[in-house]
Amino acid sequence: MYNHLQVLLLSVVFFFPFQSSAQIGFMGVSSLKPRIVVLTDIAPGDIEPDDMESMIRLMSHADLFEIEGLITSGGWNSSGRPYPVGWKDSLAVTIDAYEKDLPNLMKRNSQKSFMSLKKEQGKQKIGYWPSADYMRSRAMLGSLELGRAMIGEANRSDGSDHIISLADEDDDRPIWILAWGGANTFAQAIWQVQQERTEEQVKDFLRKFRVYTITDQDVPYHIRHNDYPFSSHFEMRRDLAEDLMFFWDESAWLSQNSLGSSNWKEYAMHIQNHGYLGAIYPKNKWGVEGDTPSYLHVLPNGLHDPSVPDMIGWGGYFKWGLGKDGVTYSYTNHSGETRKVSQKYERYFYPAIFNNFAARMDWAAYGEGNRNPIVKVNRSKGLEIINIDAVPRELVVLDASSSSDPDSDELTFKWWVMQESGTWKGKMEISGEETSVAKVMIPDDASGSTVHIICEVVDDGTPVLTSYRRIIINVL
Repeated sequence: MYNHLQVLLLSVVFFFPFQSSAQIGFMGVSSLKPRIVVLTDIAPGDIEPDDMESMIRLMSHADLFEIEGLITSGGWNSSGRPYPVGWKDSLAVTIDAYEKDLPNLMKRNSQKSFMSLKKEQGKQKIGYWPSADYMRSRAMLGSLELGRAMIGEANRSDGSDHIISLADEDDDRPIWILAWGGANTFAQAIWQVQQERTEEQVKDFLRKFRVYTITDQDVPYHIRHNDYPFSSHFEMRRDLAEDLMFFWDESAWLSQNSLGSSNWKEYAMHIQNHGYLGAIYPKNKWGVEGDTPSYLHVLPNGLHDPSVPDMIGWGGYFKWGLGKDGVTYSYTNHSGETRKVSQKYERYFYPAIFNNFAARMDWAAYGEGNRNPIVKVNRSKGLEIINIDAVPRELVVLDASSSSDPDSDELTFKWWVMQESGTWKGKMEISGEETSVAKVMIPDDASGSTVHIICEVVDDGTPVLTSYRRIIINVL
């Protein structure tokens, strides 16, 4: 039944001073989680179930993220009025369901207990399921109003104060601000820092963050097309681009909405009523989980470095360019070739993304299920990108025969070139592209270029699960 979904969907898809983030390991490799802060306009399911759906999926992947903040705030769901404080109850309901599913979810990683809350609030490693008490300690209110005009002393909140405290921690990992609604709370935190610190200290603060916004929701829904200056996002993109890495998604969320809606029967069969989280997973009214790409972009799965926008992962493809407002610049994907490439990969990866969710909901429901293959290429185990230097006419051997599966499933291999991420645009021959050992002959005229090769490993469990490693060949 899961394979049918995969076959169906596969047939239907200038400047900036940032480089790679810290490398991340997986499945037994000691490595820290990526840090995320969610700004959500979560609402009751009968009003708009989208954020609740995305929050449930996030909880089912909580072993992969250091969830530093769950901040409820204004967005399109509140339709231009202040965010109703009572809507925060939907977040509490989700955390309660997560708590009930935790005993089963923890079996996936053979976790027997929790660290103390104080240690949980420190640094977490990939594979650790945080306690529900930890989640509750990270849930709070942010900015209730929308728009840059609201920024100021009266707009302070627990959320804006918390964001500042996170940046002040002794931690080199970037903090990803994931805006499911408006990013007004983060803009407020910036304003507070600007009032209290030197210009250089403000720059240092900004450089600790990456912002991924699901469209621009710091405006009322009905005026979003003609009044971008209303938005605090506009001001961040216009004034802070030199120091703040800003992703403005106008592609992945739309693909997720439409693909989810057209495949709703799969959610009804494999997500709803699977465990306590599945029991509260609401039926969609419009799209399905439009906010999910924000953390799919950060999810550590060996496919990419999220701080490199054109490296393409589960959360879309981005290039530096003029935004949809026609005024500000950011990393975006709203039009042209960038939009085309992003949609291509959004469709391609969707089956693997869905199956990953379905398998985790099996664990929530039954305390057992399928787990992802462990990919090892040229003796390198983990998720970090593999860099190889080569010269023209050299035969590069890529050996993934030591890859394994925690459930002893049979593995199949696929090696392919992601041309959009590399600088080499010519044809690249791969011998053994469907075996565990691939051979790549570097072309005569490839000197000075980079080639991005993806090792995609799929098991035969139920549902089938996919893991990745990216290899970058630097041709000297």
